[in-house]
Amino acid sequence: MSSIELTSSQKSILTALINLHREDEEAVKGETIADEVDRNPGTIRNQMQSLKALQLVEGVPGPKGGYKPTANAYEALELDQMEDPAFVPLFHENEEINNANVEEIDLSSVHHPELCRAEIHIQGSVRDFHEGDSMTVGPTPLSKLVIEGTIDGKDDTSNILILQIDDMQAPASEPAH
Repeated sequence: MSSIELTSSQKSILTALINLHREDEEAVKGETIADEVDRNPGTIRNQMQSLKALQLVEGVPGPKGGYKPTANAYEALELDQMEDPAFVPLFHENEEINNANVEEIDLSSVHHPELCRAEIHIQGSVRDFHEGDSMTVGPTPLSKLVIEGTIDGKDDTSNILILQIDDMQAPASEPAH
């Protein structure tokens, strides 16, 4: 399958649709997507026409209608449609976030301990996270890494939070016998 080149607004609309659809598996209304990406519903409808033409979304008619992502949508965004994503807990201001999951943790500047930052890729919206908020990510499934930090920036389009790391703990591994 050749990859489809999407504009950044198509990407953010598609990402929003996938995230909203993941929450309850229902068709998602254009207005809901419009709220999520801060555009007007007319723009969303126009974009949906082009995304339908690319077979990335299907329209669902009727009162409960709206849009659903197709399997191609996940491929276009290179998201694996994971049946059971490994769950990485996420705490925001000491409250566990239930509607978001950590997709990837990218420790970009590990070489500069004084600039220690982590990119946290979230499945779900980053709208409610703000700079200066405290956050704890983890433990991760394999290395049981726990990162505590302060949100330093975010990228709404890609659902990425930039974390200034205050503390990072990985449990000591069991000594081999």
